[in-house]
Amino acid sequence: MSLTPPMRRYTIRLIFCLVAYGLALVLANMAYPAVRHITPLAWGLAILPALPIVGVFVVIGRLIVETDDEYQRMLFVKQTLIATGLTLSIATVWQWLVNFDLASFPEGYGIAVLWFAMLGVAAIVARWRA
Repeated sequence: MSLTPPMRRYTIRLIFCLVAYGLALVLANMAYPAVRHITPLAWGLAILPALPIVGVFVVIGRLIVETDDEYQRMLFVKQTLIATGLTLSIATVWQWLVNFDLASFPEGYGIAVLWFAMLGVAAIVARWRA
């Protein structure tokens, strides 16, 4: 199957972000113990792995903007809206469970992972309900 030009660009950008994430994660984990007492550098290293994840969100937005086929664009928009709604709903319910000491607060990167998982669920729902 041949990819459309927007999907090809999306794939290349996504691979770039995922490789950058892997490298940033390794670098941050290796360098942090040596610089944890140097606050600005520690903050920079802590933020470094988050930047490629933010890049993935930008890449998804670029795919929506660059997609020529209006039906495909509508499916991508629907998918991101469903994923965002599901993620925000789960996060809100979880926060109330934390407020009442019925659950603990998860790791911070869990929200992005949850959103990506919900994006997969939303892909099925958006196409099924299209």
